[in-house]
Amino acid sequence: MAKIEDYALIGDLHTAALVDRTGSIDWLCFPRFDSPACFAALLDTPDAGRWRLGPSGGARSTRRRYRGASLVLETEWDTPDGTVRVTDFMPQRGNHPDVVRIVEGLEGEVRMTSELTLRFDYGSIVPWVRRRGDELEAVAGPDSVWFWTTVPVEGRDLSSVSDFVVREGERVPFVLTWGRSHEKVPHRPDPFHALEDTLAFWQDWNRTETVEGRWEEAVTRSLVVLKAMTYAPTGGIVAAVTTSLPEELGGTRNWDYRYCWLRDATYTLQAMLLSGHLEEAGAWREWLLRTVAGDPGDLQIMYALDGTRRLPEMELPWLKGYEGSSPVRIGNEAVDQLQLDVWGEVLDSLFLARQAGLERQDDSWNLQKALMHHLEARWQEPDNGLWEMRGPRRHFTHSKVMAWVAADRMVRSVEEFGLPGPVQRWRRVREEIRADVLANGISPTTGTFTQSYGSDNLDASLLLIPRVGFLPFDDPRVVATVEAIQRDLTEDGFVLRYRTEESADGLPGSEGVFLACSFWMVDALHGIGRTDEARELFERLLSLRNDVGLLSEEYDPVSRRQLGNFPQAFSHFPLVVAAHHLTSGEGERSDDVDGHVEGHGEG
Repeated sequence: MAKIEDYALIGDLHTAALVDRTGSIDWLCFPRFDSPACFAALLDTPDAGRWRLGPSGGARSTRRRYRGASLVLETEWDTPDGTVRVTDFMPQRGNHPDVVRIVEGLEGEVRMTSELTLRFDYGSIVPWVRRRGDELEAVAGPDSVWFWTTVPVEGRDLSSVSDFVVREGERVPFVLTWGRSHEKVPHRPDPFHALEDTLAFWQDWNRTETVEGRWEEAVTRSLVVLKAMTYAPTGGIVAAVTTSLPEELGGTRNWDYRYCWLRDATYTLQAMLLSGHLEEAGAWREWLLRTVAGDPGDLQIMYALDGTRRLPEMELPWLKGYEGSSPVRIGNEAVDQLQLDVWGEVLDSLFLARQAGLERQDDSWNLQKALMHHLEARWQEPDNGLWEMRGPRRHFTHSKVMAWVAADRMVRSVEEFGLPGPVQRWRRVREEIRADVLANGISPTTGTFTQSYGSDNLDASLLLIPRVGFLPFDDPRVVATVEAIQRDLTEDGFVLRYRTEESADGLPGSEGVFLACSFWMVDALHGIGRTDEARELFERLLSLRNDVGLLSEEYDPVSRRQLGNFPQAFSHFPLVVAAHHLTSGEGERSDDVDGHVEGHGEG
């Protein structure tokens, strides 16, 4: 199987596909990110569905790249007979999703093969294929896919295959379009006009400035990836476009990340606002407000792209899993966990949005007051924590800190924006939570913050304590915690979430280093004045990106491979934020996009 880092991403802001270095699309869900896959070879074998287009024989490409700051992928092969390029992209969607692939002869002549193996419902259903004029139609239940090209296509071993030769100067297009089987034939785009339109879209979107200097390309690519993972109809951003890519090769820590986590809210807003993408920040805020509306007691940690609440988890036993990592899961039962930190993240992000001027006339203040009222009654409860641990609930320090954040942002909303609310009561709650954390969340033996009350274990979430403003970066307890995590919670200099063998997370096996946590370490080192080390770590993290600038969730320093779902929004958000911090020194706090926030701690 291809390595996780062998994949590149194409998409249309509704769904996305992964293309490996042989020119094989091994993952694609139609019509949405969270729909059943029609190409699922990523989690099994080619028989689970894929579309390979490249030189006959299946060689790895010589080089590939995105064209400029776009999501148009160019893959090239140098062969003994010549050089060929395949351009892959998904046009901005009209009524139906399309995948367009254009083969172009650059030198000599190259024998090519297109092998289209459609398998609906995650590889379980072989469609009925028939010819309709100059197109093929593949139908199974509610799904239909229309396939068109200018070269002959024949059926072979339940696949649609084209063998052809491309010569210098020739271009051969392929178009794949999904539609509902009961509806009329979808419109087929002109592949060459669609290419120009797609390039123009990305050029226009990238008009905002990011950071200047050596990290500009990395930040721009991360922002393009994050835009590609945005579901355009609602503004929701998926955590990743895949399910069940393992956190340990051959292990069982395989989860479905094709949903929107509230935890991503503040990072999403800060990354977009720091980069000038106000429209995306505003759309995410609107998604957030619609999604969390209702009974504050029903607040979930994640939702579907459109705000759907029910995400039942199930296993797909007919798929072997990536490199035998089973089970393959769809849905995510962590949706039912109690994670008290999400109230803080929601209120933090809405405070940041108000600072940035994104509020509407019919603002969300009443909803925010209801969320705070609910949290006031629950913050003292144990929960499952930031990392969605499936073991027993505990009093996680990070959860308590985020409860403090919720109270702090509500107090400051009254103080700074003149909004009505019981500010004296919220101040008392803020002080009570702060005292509780300082009394119970610090180890008396080490003087560092701990993962949970009564434990001496470290946790990477503790790096966020100064970022959310609970204590300043130069507080001795913060500095000691940062140094302890750097010393005792790293592998090859990269940060683990926690030690799985110590933390009773309810799961077997282990995992790689968590890339977002290492970016948090960059921020923390910079914040405590060790900027040279921060820059060095940031450069090392950038070196982990694949050849087209993408990061998964985790990294294995031993095998030197990316792990987990891919690409991972929670890795690319903090990359953008850390680059801004290191470049300008501004926006170091989660409630700050201008670098001018005053301290608000109580003593």
